[in-house]
Amino acid sequence: MKKRMMFPLFWRIFLSIWLAMAVTVVASNLATRFLLDRERQAIERQVGLRDLGMEAIDIRERQGRGEAWRFLRSQGERLDLHLILIERDEQDDRLPEPIRERMRSSWNPQKPAVIDVSESYRLVAWPRLSGEGWLDPGFFRFIEFALAAVLITLACWWIARLVSRPLKHMETTAQTIAAGKNSLRVNDEITRRCDEVGQLATAFNAMTDQLCNLLDRQTQLLRDISHDLRTPLARQRVAIELASESGADAPLMGSILRQNERLEAMTGQILTLYRITEQGEEIARLPVELLPLVNRVLEDASDYARHLGIECSLVAPPDIASARVPGDEGLLQRAVDNILQNALDHTPGGRSVHMAMKKSANQLILEVRDEGPGVPEEMLDQLFEPFFRADKSRGGKGWGLGLAIARDIVAAHDGTITASNSAEGGLRVTIRLPVSATG
Repeated sequence: MKKRMMFPLFWRIFLSIWLAMAVTVVASNLATRFLLDRERQAIERQVGLRDLGMEAIDIRERQGRGEAWRFLRSQGERLDLHLILIERDEQDDRLPEPIRERMRSSWNPQKPAVIDVSESYRLVAWPRLSGEGWLDPGFFRFIEFALAAVLITLACWWIARLVSRPLKHMETTAQTIAAGKNSLRVNDEITRRCDEVGQLATAFNAMTDQLCNLLDRQTQLLRDISHDLRTPLARQRVAIELASESGADAPLMGSILRQNERLEAMTGQILTLYRITEQGEEIARLPVELLPLVNRVLEDASDYARHLGIECSLVAPPDIASARVPGDEGLLQRAVDNILQNALDHTPGGRSVHMAMKKSANQLILEVRDEGPGVPEEMLDQLFEPFFRADKSRGGKGWGLGLAIARDIVAAHDGTITASNSAEGGLRVTIRLPVSATG
């Protein structure tokens, strides 16, 4: 693979700012020089100055230099100009050094205009600092500052865009991947950049590919193991039943059979999770009456709850009876059963599990609250992750798959599921499902 030529971001930013400053200086000088030249040309075009110069020459020849100087000063005050009459030198036709210095000066905004009055004299004129009708020196400073502000603002905007735009894109991509869309990557326009941002984007894509491959391999491994276990577990179950019929130790066979059933249930849970999340299997969208479904789940769990010494109750208003949600009845029953089973597993004997249903706007809400120890607040967001168990507070029962499967089933039905610690104690799991248009 050909290595790309790198142009570090540091030098991009440094050169951008340096060029912005250089362009600002050059542009402001050009603008100032242009305006000053225009002003000087405007002075030179004034026909009255030539006549005024002829009059000053006449006064000088008749009354002397002093009178000519006073005349020009008075006329200059009237015109807001500095006026000087200069006699030409036959040997050196150059202007006097002070005038030439003023014309060359870059910091002096008032540039002299030279008007040839006659073959022997020239009139030099430039605006007074406070003169009206001429450009104020403060105006030139304003032009310079305005150009500097505009150009530096554009440079800063370009630099900010250069850095923030790809980083924002990477942030959005990371959030989308975290939300479950693992196929998304940072686009090629950013990865092809020859700077640190391009390297970061390339490394980000490589890291994401590696993590997604590991997750895919893990999921595939779990699916393959679970699938391959079903056949030997089924055969083992038949062998256990045959051994029980042959007079083997009944308590021992019963214990072995229960462990076999637990293994079968676990493999079934893993395959269900894979079917919903990884395969993206399309679910049925038939109207399902949720209240009878919840009652069936309670009835199926009644023996287990009675064995644990736990009382289960359901509270629902009359308008819930006819409410329906679009979806797959079997999957919804599995989700509700997993949540109830989780509540029963973590509620001490002699206490209760409370279920409540209500309708809010276009949603059906089912709450399941146990009277267990609850879950630390920092672990609530992890409860719905596969194989997660808050062992310290919730015991070590199950495999951490029930709530993960419930979450994916609810998500497949365009609903939401959340967990929180209730004020009365214990954990509250809340499901919100959209109501069917016919419900």
